[in-house]
Amino acid sequence: MTIHHDWETLEASELHRLARPRGLWSARPGSRAIGMTAGKRLFDVTLALCLLIPLSVVMLSVAIALAVAQGRPVLYVSDRMRAPSEPFRLLKFRTMTLIDDDSGVTGAHKHWRITPLGHFLRRSRIDELPQLFNILKGDMSFVGPRPTIREYVDRFPEAYGQVLRCPPGVTGLATLIYHRHEARILARCKTADATEAAYSRRCLPTKLKLDMIYQRNQSLPLDLWIMWRTLLIVITQKDERIRRRGRS
Repeated sequence: MTIHHDWETLEASELHRLARPRGLWSARPGSRAIGMTAGKRLFDVTLALCLLIPLSVVMLSVAIALAVAQGRPVLYVSDRMRAPSEPFRLLKFRTMTLIDDDSGVTGAHKHWRITPLGHFLRRSRIDELPQLFNILKGDMSFVGPRPTIREYVDRFPEAYGQVLRCPPGVTGLATLIYHRHEARILARCKTADATEAAYSRRCLPTKLKLDMIYQRNQSLPLDLWIMWRTLLIVITQKDERIRRRGRS
């Protein structure tokens, strides 16, 4: 899988162009997610139940380790959007120290809050294992756009009116291709304002375009490929290749 690096030139002001597909892909902002077909839902539930059997031991061990090392709560619960007008409670293992006012994207200005155990959980994606319960509940799928906060849905209603026709996922095409590049961009942001500006102007347009490409091509084979490649990245710590236009 390759991605042309000049997608980075997209700006937030251009998002309206990404939200006007033709034909059956079109949807009104606020319409309910329609990407969860019966087959996709059956696959998600079956796989989630199968994974919970062996991974329940891992999750219990992680919960105990977090309770001992960091104290309670062991879970981080955040309001995210499953459709333009439907929030849900996203579950993760807590990887950061608690503060009273915590909002916005995680940039370098928040890195001091990530605990030693939290670094390992984030790098290995173990912090996202509790999302198996989100999948069983029907709030998420294994593959789809990463869950976003209401602020961005309200700011870009046309774009998210399209993207959130698919249920949010634990991984997705944008996560697979762009996650680590986004992390490198945000790692250079030393303030909350700089992080917000970099995310909304540089990262978000590219991620939304990738999410729309997935939406137009979603299928079980594509979902399986994304899940397999995501697993390989977690194991090898190597990104999907990003190709600059004009180079082989």
